[in-house]
Amino acid sequence: MNDSRRNSQPVANSKLVDTLNGVRLRTVTWGTRETHTKTPIVLVHGLASNAMLWEGAALALCALGHLVTAVDLRGHGLSDKPETGYDMQTVTQDLAGLLTEIQRDGFVKPIVCGQSWGGNVVVELAHKYAELVSGVVCVDGGFLELQNHYPQWDDCAEALRPPTIVGTRIDDFQNYMQRSHSDWPETGINGAMACMEHLPDGTLRPWLNLERHMMVLRGLWEHHPTHIYSEISVPVMFVPAEGPGGIFNETKRSAIEHATQLVPKVKVEWFSPADHDLHAQHPERFAQVVHAAITDGFF
Repeated sequence: MNDSRRNSQPVANSKLVDTLNGVRLRTVTWGTRETHTKTPIVLVHGLASNAMLWEGAALALCALGHLVTAVDLRGHGLSDKPETGYDMQTVTQDLAGLLTEIQRDGFVKPIVCGQSWGGNVVVELAHKYAELVSGVVCVDGGFLELQNHYPQWDDCAEALRPPTIVGTRIDDFQNYMQRSHSDWPETGINGAMACMEHLPDGTLRPWLNLERHMMVLRGLWEHHPTHIYSEISVPVMFVPAEGPGGIFNETKRSAIEHATQLVPKVKVEWFSPADHDLHAQHPERFAQVVHAAITDGFF
C-alpha cells in the first residue's frame, strides 16, 4: 500500500462501552457520523477472534461511505473478561446493550454482521432485539447447530477443543499465519495476531482463555437457530464460504438451503473458494457484497 492511501484511511478509534449488562466491551470505530452517512455497520467476530480481524472489511466499508464499528465480545480481545456469562443469551444481551449505547454515536438501526459463532449471535440478536437493527449478515455462520454433528456435549468438547498455543513465540506464530494464509492481506494477518496477548518474553497467549473458550463453545452447542428462523422479522443475509478444510462443508449447503426455506426475508452470497475467515481473506469483496445488498434495497 502506498503512503498516500495509508494516510487517507480513517483513524481507528477504540473505546470501552458499558453495555449495562455487567460488562464493558471494546469497540473500534472507523469514520464519523458527519462524514459517513450511509447505513451504519457493526461487525461481530467469531469464537476466539477479535475486532481487528475485521479491519480490512471495515476500511473497505468505510471507503464506501459507511460508519463502521467492530466489537470484542466478552472474554475476547480488550473487553472485560468475567468468569461467567458466556451462554448465547447473555452474549446477545451484551450486544443489544452495546447497540443501545452506541446509538448516540450514529449507530441507529445498523446492519450487524457476525462471523461463525458471531453469525449465530447476530441471528439470536435479530430474533430477540429486531428493533435495534435493520438486518443481519451471517458470515460462514448463523447456521451452526453443533448438536447435529455432536449429539453429546462431551464429544463436541473433545472434537472442538482448541489447540494449545500458550507459550508459542510471536515470530513463529506470525510466520505460520503468513505461510498458511499466503493470500490474506496484511490486515488479516495482523487481525489474527491480535487474537492473542503479546507477552514481554516474546510469546503469546489467547485473550480468551481455555475455560471461557469452552463455555462459549457450550453456549454454541446449545443454540438452535433453526428453531427461531421463521420468527425473524428483519432481513438476514448468509455469506457462507466453500473451500478445502471448511467448517462442516459436507452439510453446509443443506443447512443454508434449510435456512432459506424458513427465514422470511433471506439472501445468500456464496464465497467459493474461500476460508472460514472470508472477511479477513477477501475484505474488499465482502464489503462490496454488503454494500450492494444495502444499495439494492434488500436491507
